[in-house]
Amino acid sequence: MLSNESIGRVIRIIRETLRDFASPSVTLVGKKWRSPYLVLVSCLLSLRTKDETTLPACERLFVLADTPVAMLSLSVEDIERAIYPVGFYRTKARRLKELSAVLLERFGGEVPDTMKALLSLKGVGPKTANLVLVEGFGKYGICVDTHVHRISNRLGYVQTKTPQETEAALRLRLPRKFWKDYNSLLVLWGQNVCRPVSPKCSLCPVAGDCPRVGVEHSR
Repeated sequence: MLSNESIGRVIRIIRETLRDFASPSVTLVGKKWRSPYLVLVSCLLSLRTKDETTLPACERLFVLADTPVAMLSLSVEDIERAIYPVGFYRTKARRLKELSAVLLERFGGEVPDTMKALLSLKGVGPKTANLVLVEGFGKYGICVDTHVHRISNRLGYVQTKTPQETEAALRLRLPRKFWKDYNSLLVLWGQNVCRPVSPKCSLCPVAGDCPRVGVEHSR
């Protein structure tokens, strides 16, 4: 039976292996700017966009606007130019203006720090809400993207079909002390080792603890 000791060992090994890797873009924004608003903005920019594109776009935009008031002072075209070439940059530019206005109208310009309130914002789903709670406020949350969903199932921690099911299952299974950095660790692990297709199992330092559920081909 899978034990908390085994889970802890795997996470410690992954954390040590990734020690010299750059954190995901949203995590870096949280560490550098320490602003829930900018974490939320970076989350929205990161959707369907690679980290190497997201972070420079965030840096360009934050020079122009780092508060909802400042964002509203920009034109949509200004925002588009700053965030290009993130995916769907035109749609995201409009969404950032709309979101900033809502934050001012409903929350006094502050980003709310509860899951319920975050999910009430248009364009904010469970993944983004959890990231904002963790990276923006330092609260406990489990953000599940495709990497977390895939790897959690491969490791046998959950047996789920959707990210939403994975989040619910991990809240019951994963020791709370690992919640905060579970996403950032598994995102990097998924990008570099436990790839979606043909993962690098022969090089993986946690192979001895991994049942490789669902893996048909590996390197």
